[in-house]
Amino acid sequence: MDGLVSFGYTQLAMLRDVVPIAAILIGFQILVLRQPIKSPAQVTIGMVLVLLGLAMFLQGLQMALFPLGRLMAAQLTAADFIYGSETGTPLQVHWLDYLWVYVFAAAIGFATTIAEPALLAVAIKANHVSGGTITVRGLRLAVAVGASMGVTLGVLRIVTGTPLHWYIISGYVVVIIQTTLTPKRIIPLAYDSGGVTTSTVTVPLVAALGLGLAETIPGRSPLLDGFGLIAFTCLFPIMSVMGYAQLVEFKARWLARRNRQD
Repeated sequence: MDGLVSFGYTQLAMLRDVVPIAAILIGFQILVLRQPIKSPAQVTIGMVLVLLGLAMFLQGLQMALFPLGRLMAAQLTAADFIYGSETGTPLQVHWLDYLWVYVFAAAIGFATTIAEPALLAVAIKANHVSGGTITVRGLRLAVAVGASMGVTLGVLRIVTGTPLHWYIISGYVVVIIQTTLTPKRIIPLAYDSGGVTTSTVTVPLVAALGLGLAETIPGRSPLLDGFGLIAFTCLFPIMSVMGYAQLVEFKARWLARRNRQD
């Protein structure tokens, strides 16, 4: 019964958020463009499905993914798992003791990004616009590898307790350098690829992981150390996509030079 009540509140929240979007779209279609809405019954059914789908998705996040992310972080950082049941929690945290946390962070960063619907949509559009030069699979893998690296480095930052701005500033310095060396046509796509990772699948698990780690690692503050992990998830896909483009361009030049020699 509590679950149904909670779902009802979630549905009302989704209705409150989606209705203004629908009003803007329909308003512009009728008042500005002065064109009738094609297939109004289909549009209405689609809106209802969107409301139900979003509400069910958010309810699932609250019931499963958020608790699961926190639970995994707590279990992977538990003293009996890292140091053995006979050893208590140490006063000094050593970053090498959390090897399985890094493995889990890399795996969850890669898996959630690959499953991200927003990334799939961008990859399909990029493939269509580029005439097949940019493959859907290649772009998704490049972004997922970047997100995986970003989440792993963000987890390392939480474990070590080092300042967030050191990593972010250094990362954007690398991005600026890469921007000067990357083919110009890929730069806007690379920058957009960082944003699409912060969507419906990736954010809940990554945020839960960061907060869970900050709550369980000795000496860490959930407010100061638990947040900031999403910033890594946004930043590193920019690097990986530009690196992917640079590798593709290098391979094309190498093949062209080889063909001329032959």
